[in-house]
Amino acid sequence: MIQHLKFDNLLSHLKRLDHVAVAFSGGVDSSFLLAVSKLALGDKAVGITIDSPALPRYELNDAISIAQMIGVRHIIVKSDNIEEKVKRNPVDRCYFCKKTEFRSVKRVAGKLGIKYVLDGSNVDDLKDYRPGMKAVSELQVLSPLLDAQMTKSEIREFSKKLKLPTWDKPAYACLFSRIPYGQEIRIEDLDKVEKAEKFFVDRGFRTIRVRCHGDLARIEVIATDKEKLVMEPLASEITQTLKSYGFKYVTLDIQGYRMGSLNESINIEE
Repeated sequence: MIQHLKFDNLLSHLKRLDHVAVAFSGGVDSSFLLAVSKLALGDKAVGITIDSPALPRYELNDAISIAQMIGVRHIIVKSDNIEEKVKRNPVDRCYFCKKTEFRSVKRVAGKLGIKYVLDGSNVDDLKDYRPGMKAVSELQVLSPLLDAQMTKSEIREFSKKLKLPTWDKPAYACLFSRIPYGQEIRIEDLDKVEKAEKFFVDRGFRTIRVRCHGDLARIEVIATDKEKLVMEPLASEITQTLKSYGFKYVTLDIQGYRMGSLNESINIEE
């Protein structure tokens, strides 16, 4: 077992909750939280995944595999529609989206007699613009990793010790985050982005964002990967493939990947 005060505090806190449902995406944070919930509560820990247009198929498959590895009950809730407020894509879109998703998680948890719904927010999430955290608070969803003051690097470290495959998984955000604020979220654009990012993943790019500006694809990769994108024959393959998915123009963002790059276009009041 991991010997660390923060980990011990998290484990003790979860044990006091008795029966929990973890909002589970298959990412670094929710996978760690689900695994520790399993350690603390055994079969009284359940993972619930919302299968919405915001979730790529490969991320859903990851979530299924990880839940099986952890050995927990995993419930997938299908949600095909995009709420109108979310579709309009305002700067606080994440608030409306999270509110809808967590309501669904709470509804399923309630049917199972589970009082406590948990999410994987951590200390580092406080450094970025995250309107979805307001929905977490309003719906009284618990954030045990945040309460334990765990950072992303600590979660990765603990995940490695627990032998979770997600310990070094690149950060990921939902497909909605690839559409600039104010541009309507359309299923066809999400489909283009999902296919494009899967293309890069299949070619070994671990951190990749394809931002959809209408007909234009803006590609973000980490600094060490930028040179690869302009080398032939890959450069031509990228252009041809992304155009076949529906983009007319394919560009490389020379600033490279940075978390929340679409937030650069808005003014966030302190």
